[in-house]
Amino acid sequence: MHYLSLFTTLITFAFCIAVLSRYSMRGGLHLLFWGAGLVLYGLGTLTEVWLGFTFNEYALKIWYLCGAMLTAAWLGQGTVNLLVRRPGLAKVLNITLAVVSLAALVLMLAAPVDAAKAAGFNPAEPASAQYRGILTRSGLTVLLTILLNIYGTLTLVGGAIYSAFLFWRKKVLANRLLGNILIAAGGLMPAMGGTFVAAGMVDLLYLSELAGVILMFFGFLQATAQNNS
Repeated sequence: MHYLSLFTTLITFAFCIAVLSRYSMRGGLHLLFWGAGLVLYGLGTLTEVWLGFTFNEYALKIWYLCGAMLTAAWLGQGTVNLLVRRPGLAKVLNITLAVVSLAALVLMLAAPVDAAKAAGFNPAEPASAQYRGILTRSGLTVLLTILLNIYGTLTLVGGAIYSAFLFWRKKVLANRLLGNILIAAGGLMPAMGGTFVAAGMVDLLYLSELAGVILMFFGFLQATAQNNS
């Protein structure tokens, strides 16, 4: 199933280029945060590809840091910068996320790896089914993972649903209405992937990552069509 991660990585970085190209032309912190979130998304799936060939301690840590901890929060922070009209509040949340992300990086770099269990790592099996026995996560790391994912899902998916509702209520900009619906659906996919892992259906994680980025990419293209900001 690792070929799905490769497709996801390629699509994610194409999406990232589109977002950052728009940022270079129009500005907007929301685009910068979305671009950063997509870099994290792509690094997470790229390390899945790497771990599909051989084990590497730092690949596993990057996979967890980017995929499990930071991606959703940084994508969601892009939506916060788009929708929050109080610049001071958005700035505080931006700084808070940066500090928390730095703390997550330090925690992950310091996380011990069980050498004996790492030696038994099977590249044919998803990393999501094996990392718990290899990577020792502190209670703080687990707590940050939960909080960052809740924050990211609520802001990304909730913000997209809220925007779609506004366009629907005003009966305007049907392309943005559809785009936000697609973004909301795409944002839910990786969250569902975690549910699949918990249920033992680990292969579905790769499919949910691919479906998620495709839906968000199409949603972005739809929402920004016809020179809409």
